Amino acid sequence: MDDTFRLRLPGAGNCGCRLGSPRAPPPNWGCGIPRLRVTARGPRRVCARVIWTDRDSEVHPRPQGGAMQIGITLGGERVHVDRDVFVALLDNSVANGRAPYRHAMERGEIPYSALLELAEAGKIPCALFFAPLPVVQAQLEIKTAKLLGGLTKRSFSLNARNAVALSDIELILKDLLRKQELLKKHDPTLAKNKIVGSLSKPGFSVEADAAYLAELLGLEANAIRGAATKGAALEALILRLESNQVLVSQSQNNYMPQRLAGVRFSGMTVKDTKVPYIFLPSGDEGEEVSPAGRRTFTLTLLAVLIARGIFAPVNYDSTAEEITSEYEYDLTAQILMPAGDFKAIRPRKRADFEGLADEYKVTPSAVIVRALRLGRIDRASATAFLGELEAEFRSAPKQQGRTSKPVNGVRKYNGRELSWRMVRALDEGRLSTGDFCREVCLNNLTPGDLEEFRRSLR
Repeated sequence: MDDTFRLRLPGAGNCGCRLGSPRAPPPNWGCGIPRLRVTARGPRRVCARVIWTDRDSEVHPRPQGGAMQIGITLGGERVHVDRDVFVALLDNSVANGRAPYRHAMERGEIPYSALLELAEAGKIPCALFFAPLPVVQAQLEIKTAKLLGGLTKRSFSLNARNAVALSDIELILKDLLRKQELLKKHDPTLAKNKIVGSLSKPGFSVEADAAYLAELLGLEANAIRGAATKGAALEALILRLESNQVLVSQSQNNYMPQRLAGVRFSGMTVKDTKVPYIFLPSGDEGEEVSPAGRRTFTLTLLAVLIARGIFAPVNYDSTAEEITSEYEYDLTAQILMPAGDFKAIRPRKRADFEGLADEYKVTPSAVIVRALRLGRIDRASATAFLGELEAEFRSAPKQQGRTSKPVNGVRKYNGRELSWRMVRALDEGRLSTGDFCREVCLNNLTPGDLEEFRRSLR
């Protein structure tokens, strides 16, 4: 028994590890390291012998006792797990903000039922909590590598200091990666995407590059400015992106695999040579709604990043006066607010910037920063105006996002383009109704909802 350890927990069969047969962890955990052999010892007691092996079938020694442990309690009995293992698994999961985790760290113990709850929430094979730390670290590296397979950078910040934690968006990223593969499997008409990497090397000027990208997208000069509202401008931009096989997903907390409550980031680009995905937080997650003008600028920035071949979670601060990623910012601003337009104007009052914001379908802050970059306003005035706008925004009543109908929530989260292509695959018999509801709709729609879903795509 020197190379194994025994775990005696009443009711251990509830852990979801399919005791009695080898259990391969979910795909994000890599190869099937844990193996469990179980024999029943009475109606309420199960003794699980957990054996850990690496890819070469090397047997790891059992964890040694020590002060830095977390106690797991059940029915008056207690076993211990390595505190470093416990922290590593949960800090790198979507369960890292849950109360049972915080309480366990404070008290040094956790009920077995609460451990199962955390494991389920974080999609963590329960047996991993009892593994040696080297095994856990190897599994975390495999999981991270798979997540980063859809990215080229861990994060991209524009005028913002805070990076995005992968655990905050892990399940969304995995779901979008899965849907890219699903669409490519069922839609033989997809072509290589002409937007991806089209500006991987900057051209002769920002103006020329902006005109080139707009031409590739089929974005006419008046497509954004000519829209009736800022919301309509955003929809027009989404339409042009999706017409070019750039999928656009908008957050819908009730219809995504992971909630974004309290998570602050601007969006994400997910790599693929045919169907790159953009994920755009929409404000419908129950937090304050992001103004449509800000989302138009952010979406344009995300499109620029795809053209640059940059795939990453993105943080963008529209009120920062100092620009950290100048080329990407200037290219985005040039598409929405051409520099040539500012040569003939010199806005001086806040009302001037607000009027220009309505014209360009962006926020007043974006216009102020653009004017500052182009030398059409001095820094002191820009700082004063930006401070006023920020103070007013903070004090104003926050608009709360409404809960969408299931068909609308699923359509917005998937994006219209992926939704109609997968409906076409369903109608042509390339996947079943059950598979469509499960894989495309995450079981948020039933077969009886599909006709209404079709109508929502028209």
